Amino acid sequence: MVERKIIHIDMDAFFAAIEQRDNPNLRGKPIVVGFDGPRGVVSTASYEARKYGVHSAMSVFKAKKLCPQLIVVSSNHSRYKSVSMQIYDIFSNYTDIIEPLSIDEAFLDVTNTAEYETEEIASNIREIIRKELNLTASAGISYNKFLAKIASDYNKPNGMFVVNKYSALDFLSSLPIEKFWGIGVKTAGIMHKMGVFNGMQLRQCTLNHLTEVFGKSGEMYYNFARGIDDRPVIPTRSRKSVGCEQTFLTDLNSKSAIYIELYHIVQELIERLDKRKFSGYTLTLKIKFHDFMQITRSITYVQPLNSKDIILPLAKKLIGQVDYTSKPIRLIGLSVSNPHDGKQRQEWVEGKLKFKDWDDLTI
Repeated sequence: MVERKIIHIDMDAFFAAIEQRDNPNLRGKPIVVGFDGPRGVVSTASYEARKYGVHSAMSVFKAKKLCPQLIVVSSNHSRYKSVSMQIYDIFSNYTDIIEPLSIDEAFLDVTNTAEYETEEIASNIREIIRKELNLTASAGISYNKFLAKIASDYNKPNGMFVVNKYSALDFLSSLPIEKFWGIGVKTAGIMHKMGVFNGMQLRQCTLNHLTEVFGKSGEMYYNFARGIDDRPVIPTRSRKSVGCEQTFLTDLNSKSAIYIELYHIVQELIERLDKRKFSGYTLTLKIKFHDFMQITRSITYVQPLNSKDIILPLAKKLIGQVDYTSKPIRLIGLSVSNPHDGKQRQEWVEGKLKFKDWDDLTI
């Protein structure tokens, strides 16, 4: 089996870097991209702001406390998307096997790119991005996706790091478990209780023990600790769902206000479904209460969900089963999944409420 050559490219503070690039008055200053309001959340923080402990997903209110001189810039997603397309065009000069992870990061499989060495490709891409777009990117290089993803973060910002098959185990042995791709705060906390704080300690855990504690993910952690990840770079992915959500400036607890907002969210969802030419059979409602407790409820319908006449009554049915009088609502989200494959479904299934704790929340 041919050893893969994988590059993970990750832009540095992408949104903030674009704002600083395009506005000289922001250069060298601590800035965040996000909504400057009581419910604002940091989307991206510049490296100047990160020195104060400011990071993405933090509330703007808290960010300002940490950094009183912080500048909050409103996001401009159309501009970010335009720059992202330019970056992906640069990637395509070297390989067609590109797997986007987000607007500003991707895996590139350059195994069959014979003209250049892997490190040369990564260096060329970073240099072209710097010269043509006046932005910086970091790169991780390895024989699989897991290691390449970790490596790109190792010398950030504007850095590059290589993990080969000879150095992988030593590299992972001393790596804090929080740095492992796929291990979040909650999982890391469980591992800490198990006495696992780095890759070497994780590698000492048996497969049976890890699967007992973490289920199917246990096997993945077992392999990751050994530098094993057989997943290929997938150049195209079929869309699994389309959704939208709204965080409110003021918590909602009246039926009229909630149904008005629900109507607008349904309208936006229909527009997104139409734009992406997507329809599915399952509608999922997400509610986040004032105390950040989150629930989801879903319905699978017999017809494709692609119109307001179908989606709005189902959304009302779902939200009608939520107690919002004693727990005001902070956020409402709707999504359509279970893609339409041209066949009519015969079942109607109502999902159960699913509660998540703080560690599972995505803000």
